Amino acid sequence: MSCYPHKISNPENIRTDAKTAIMAETVSVGFKLYCLTVMTLVAATYTVALRYTRTISSGDLYFSTTAVCITEVIKLILSLGMLSKETGSLNRLKNALVEHIFLSPKELLKLSVPSVVYAIQNNMAFLALSNLDAAVYQVTYQLKIPCTALCTVLMLNRSLSRLQWGSVFMLCLGVTLVQWKPAEATKVQIEQNPLLGFMAIAIAVLCSGFAGVYFEKVLKSSDTSLWVRNIQMYISGIVVTLLGVFMTDGDKVLEKGFFFGYTPWVCFVVLLASVGGLYTSIVVKYTDNIMKGFSAAAAIVLSTVASVVLFGLQITITFASGALLVCVSIYLYGLPKLDTSKVPRQEEADRELKAKLISV
Repeated sequence: MSCYPHKISNPENIRTDAKTAIMAETVSVGFKLYCLTVMTLVAATYTVALRYTRTISSGDLYFSTTAVCITEVIKLILSLGMLSKETGSLNRLKNALVEHIFLSPKELLKLSVPSVVYAIQNNMAFLALSNLDAAVYQVTYQLKIPCTALCTVLMLNRSLSRLQWGSVFMLCLGVTLVQWKPAEATKVQIEQNPLLGFMAIAIAVLCSGFAGVYFEKVLKSSDTSLWVRNIQMYISGIVVTLLGVFMTDGDKVLEKGFFFGYTPWVCFVVLLASVGGLYTSIVVKYTDNIMKGFSAAAAIVLSTVASVVLFGLQITITFASGALLVCVSIYLYGLPKLDTSKVPRQEEADRELKAKLISV
C-alpha cells in the first residue's frame, strides 16, 4: 500500500492557483482600504455638515426629528435593495419578507428595542452638534468605546485585556482634557450651551454602546440574514421616529410642514446618515479593529481641520493633548490579544504528525 494516497497536483495548476490566491488577497486589501477611506470620509463629513446646518447655514432651521425619521425610511429602502440582491429573485424576496416580517411579530418586537435606543441616539447627535463644535463632538463621541466595552463584558460575557482596560482609561483622560476647556468657534454666532451638548453626547454614547451590543447578540442568536434584521429594525425605527416627530414637534410640523427648512445641505446630511448607518455593517464584516481605530483617528483629524477652516475653531493645548490621547487609545484598544494557547497546540500537532510518520 502506498504511503502517498493523494494524487500529486499538476505544477501548472499549482502556479495558477497561487496566482489566483495572490490576486484575491490583493483585491481583499484594496477593498479594506476602500472601506477605511469611505468610512473615514463619511464620519468626518457627516459631523461637519450636520454642524454647519445647525449653526451657520442660512435660512429657517429644520426639525431634526423629521431628519431622523427620513433617515430610517432611506435605510429601509436600501436594506430592501440589498436583501433583493442577496435572495436573487423577487419571489425569494417576497418569501423572506413574509416569513421574517409578517409572520414574525415577536422578532419585530425584539428589534424594536435597539430601534428606540438608536432613535434617541440620533436625536441626541443633532442636539450635541447644535451646542458643540464638530471636532469636540468627534473626540468626545469616542466615549462609545468604553461604553461598548462595558456592555460587551456584561451582556456577551467577554473579557478585556489589561491593555484594553488601560486604553479605556487613557481615552477617558483624553476626553476630560478636551472638555476641560472646550475649544471655541469664532464664526458661530448662535447661542450655545456646551454643558447641554456634553450631556447629549453622554446619552448618545450610552445608547450607542447598548444598542450595538444588543443588536450583535440578536444577530448571533440565529442564522437570519443581516439585511433581514436591518429591515426588522428599520420598520420599528420608522414607527418610533414618527412618534418622536409628533410628540416633540407635532404642532410646528402640522403648521409649517414636514420638510420645513430643508436645503440641499440638509438632504446631504440625511443621505450621509443613511449610507453611514448601513455602511457600518459592511465595515464591521470586512475590516478589523486596528483599521477601524485608524479610521476614527483620521476622522478626528479631518473634523478638526474642517472646524478650523469653516467655524474658526481655536485649538488649545488641552484640546490637542486630549485629542492625541484619544487617537492613541483607540489604536491600542484595537490591537489583537496575544493568544498563547496556540503555541502548545501547534507543538502538540507537530508531535502527532511525527508519530504518524514514524508509524508509516
